[in-house]
Amino acid sequence: MITNMLLVGLGGGVGSMLRYLGTHGLYKLIEKPFPFGTLFVNILGCFLAGLVSGLLLKMGGDERIRLLLMVGFCGGFTTFSAFAHENMSMIQSGNYLGALLYITLSVITGLVAVWLGMMIKL
Repeated sequence: MITNMLLVGLGGGVGSMLRYLGTHGLYKLIEKPFPFGTLFVNILGCFLAGLVSGLLLKMGGDERIRLLLMVGFCGGFTTFSAFAHENMSMIQSGNYLGALLYITLSVITGLVAVWLGMMIKL
């Protein structure tokens, strides 16, 4: 358990630092009111999650590599990659309604939760 947590923490730390560098660097290049940096990191994270997932399937799925790269690195880089990967898994298994429900609930309730959090006056 401790080793697994260390793998996730290591991957997550590196992923988070690279997310910061990626978004910050892109915002320095493109000064527009659209969140291009976050969009870039989210799409890149989804690509990396797919790449790692495909490689793990091909190589037999070492749990330590999965924890380091998928849960840790991709999770630290962007949680959107986990969201997209989970939806793709549901779609591939034929659970279209589940994927649609997950997407809809995540986006709508996520926005409502942010709004509610902003409304709380501490």
